[in-house]
Amino acid sequence: MGPQNQSAVAEFILLGLAEGMLAETALFLLFLAAYLVTLAGNGTMAVLIVTECRLHTPMYFFLLHLSLLDLCYSSVTVPQMLTHLLSRHRAIPFAHCAFQMCIFLAFGMAECVLLGIMAYDRYVAICHPLRYPEIMSRRFCSRGAGAAWASGSLSSLIVSAFALRLPYHGQNHINHFFCEVPAVIRLASADYTEAEAAVFVFGSLLLLLPFLLIATSYAHIGVAIWRIRLAAGRRRAASTCTAHLLVVSLFYGTALFAYMRPSSASSATGQGKAASVFYAVVTPMMNPLIYSLRNKEVKDALRKLLRVTWKASSAGIFLCWAHPCD
Repeated sequence: MGPQNQSAVAEFILLGLAEGMLAETALFLLFLAAYLVTLAGNGTMAVLIVTECRLHTPMYFFLLHLSLLDLCYSSVTVPQMLTHLLSRHRAIPFAHCAFQMCIFLAFGMAECVLLGIMAYDRYVAICHPLRYPEIMSRRFCSRGAGAAWASGSLSSLIVSAFALRLPYHGQNHINHFFCEVPAVIRLASADYTEAEAAVFVFGSLLLLLPFLLIATSYAHIGVAIWRIRLAAGRRRAASTCTAHLLVVSLFYGTALFAYMRPSSASSATGQGKAASVFYAVVTPMMNPLIYSLRNKEVKDALRKLLRVTWKASSAGIFLCWAHPCD
């Protein structure tokens, strides 16, 4: 029977990452722990940056937006994946799949642009420290963060429009653990060349261009650090960039692997899904850990917050003990 005589797909079936109760239980526990760390880490980072005056700088302003993005796009995929790991019914309605695809793409592309702006911030801080307050002004930072969110949203709408205008009939099993554009468009019952071209073009714009900005920025930073004569000065300058490089390596390495490969290569079963796990689950969990463990200001702010929280809770316990409820 031809595709035109088949009914349109009403729901998709996500095949997930593994089969078998033991493997699914192990993955559930692993990803649940990762998601809880993601929520706690990024939520704590956001609270610290908002409440601590010493963290009201351009670098932490961008880090606040990074934490919000990580919270958003991990929450788009991980809770559903956890539910499916405990259930035999892994269907997702077509409308929900389209929403997940669009939102995840918007947040992911926004993070690509934001990481490029953060690299430029480190370049200005090390290579032009005297002009840093002038260049990284509040106006520039606000426009940069706004551009990241806007570019991610706009490009996601365009790419999703190319994907959703395709007809979907018959085949509805997605070899993935969430609705990601490259996996979904391969189920179309018509030629999806244009949709793949849109993914490639916007992937090139919002993956490769920020990546080139990051590479150029860190090339200049490396030269500037090499020119510092004192070893202590080199270590201080290098430590400010190491955290960002770790984030970039995790995020861009896996995202480029997933989105910039040929169609035949990206349809391989395990590799694409494994790459997606890194930028959808691992990177959002690692970002706050990388920044907090390597940054004295963040650790000091966290100690201060814990002291305040402990004093407030101790005072509350004392009041309850001294004045028990009737």
